[in-house]
Amino acid sequence: MGKRILLIVGHPDPESYCTALAERYAAGAKRSGADVRVLELGRLAFDPVLKYGYKRRMELEDDLAAAQEAVRWAEHLVLVYPTWWGTMPALLKGFFDRVFLPGFAFRYRESGALWDKLLTGRTARLIVTMDTPPLINRWLYGHAGHKVMKRNILRFCGIRPVRVTEVGPVRGSTEQRRRAWLDLAERLGERLA
Repeated sequence: MGKRILLIVGHPDPESYCTALAERYAAGAKRSGADVRVLELGRLAFDPVLKYGYKRRMELEDDLAAAQEAVRWAEHLVLVYPTWWGTMPALLKGFFDRVFLPGFAFRYRESGALWDKLLTGRTARLIVTMDTPPLINRWLYGHAGHKVMKRNILRFCGIRPVRVTEVGPVRGSTEQRRRAWLDLAERLGERLA
């Protein structure tokens, strides 16, 4: 069996362009021999609000318990989501708040400011759609949303390397350009990078 890939679609609309990108990535990955599982967050039943912070544990809904098991299983995570207000949609942020918990994704040490990264050995690819032109996202906004995802979430838990593929600007793009991005997603799946 090939590489174990967990594909997480962070757009709440199951008919979004993000879903189409994820489907094409999955097709390419399967063709290369990968074992692919898909989590479409818009189809899961869970409360994305971590109501008590970390002072009191919320019970995981069945879909989130299954999501944790899928993350444990995976060797490579692929997250496909749009950039809204400079970062990920609230649903995806809520998914991380509820699933990447202390004791599962990381563990603070008894003394000092350091922590144990519990998801080491995994890699990730971000496929991020946006309406902002990539040069503006880089030079004006400093890739703020990518930095949060790469450094503050995934690397914090030990997932590395984390590679980013920007897709955009989507707004105003031609059908030909959108097809080219779909083809790119499929090639990325074939290369599993």
